Amino acid sequence: MMSPKNTLMKKVCKIKLKLFAVLRLILCIKTMKFTFTCKKVPLNNSVKEYAEKKISKLDRYFPEEAEAFVIFAVEKKNRCVVELTIRSQNGTLFRAQEEDRDGDMRGAIDEAVNFIDRRIRKNKTRLAKNLRAEALVPEVPAEFDVVEEPTYDLVRTKRFTVKPMGVEEAILQMNLLDHSFYVFRNVETETVSVVYRRNNGGYGLIETN
Repeated sequence: MMSPKNTLMKKVCKIKLKLFAVLRLILCIKTMKFTFTCKKVPLNNSVKEYAEKKISKLDRYFPEEAEAFVIFAVEKKNRCVVELTIRSQNGTLFRAQEEDRDGDMRGAIDEAVNFIDRRIRKNKTRLAKNLRAEALVPEVPAEFDVVEEPTYDLVRTKRFTVKPMGVEEAILQMNLLDHSFYVFRNVETETVSVVYRRNNGGYGLIETN
């Protein structure tokens, strides 16, 4: 039989959770801007509406309007992939790429939103100047909240000359060095660029302005 003290604590926790839920609704009044891109898959409006509803929960962290860029794709073996990038008003980027191997696009959306939410909470002290302080109130009792990473442990610094070359040559050089990325000066755009090996196969290119 539960003691009166434990019963009271349980009621207090329930009240706190309800208050946090109300606070979250108040903080989500702003409207986040959305840009959707579909690759190899036609999506109905219900999936996009679901994505907007879920991703909008992250809007409570930002004091000003943020932008969300969502890419939907279906890879081999019917794997649904969602790539979510959120850009705050001051230019800070948050990115997640998640997949659902059972072909459930909504499941991939949930995982992407949860990943970014955890990243924000894990770095809440460093992001404090860019985020709403009241939005960082734990949604659950403190003992269950995400543990913040204390410091960034920088263990090595490398310096090298950025060589001019084409994209294919940069990929070749990366593979010869057995690296996962390679920085070079793109002879076509005359900008510093990065090629990298994608986790799900193929290569990616990052270009600077």
